[in-house]
Amino acid sequence: MVRAFTALLLGLLAPPMTSETIDVRGFGAVDLGPFECRDIDRSTIVQRVCYGAAHNTLVVAARGVYDLYCGVPPETYAAFMDAASMGLFLNRNIRAASDTRYRCDEPDVAPRPATR
Repeated sequence: MVRAFTALLLGLLAPPMTSETIDVRGFGAVDLGPFECRDIDRSTIVQRVCYGAAHNTLVVAARGVYDLYCGVPPETYAAFMDAASMGLFLNRNIRAASDTRYRCDEPDVAPRPATR
């Protein structure tokens, strides 16, 4: 009973969970609620990676700027996360292909913009 009360009390005292909104180059404000985000500490170029599996949408913070890539298959996302050099993988396999394959220009593929 003491454990249940302690858990309830801690739940009530915890700050409310809110969705994070970021500014994505070319898209403006984007709500990261539907994304799974990971902070990256093993790359000098990539600081953060967020992947939305529902739409195969990838958000990458590289050198302090967030970019959005659409239609990125789970296998490519997994290879990116496992790459020995995330910056090299980003530049060769995702950015280079974003002009055609991963460019976000269809509103139904891109994540929902954040409402203010």
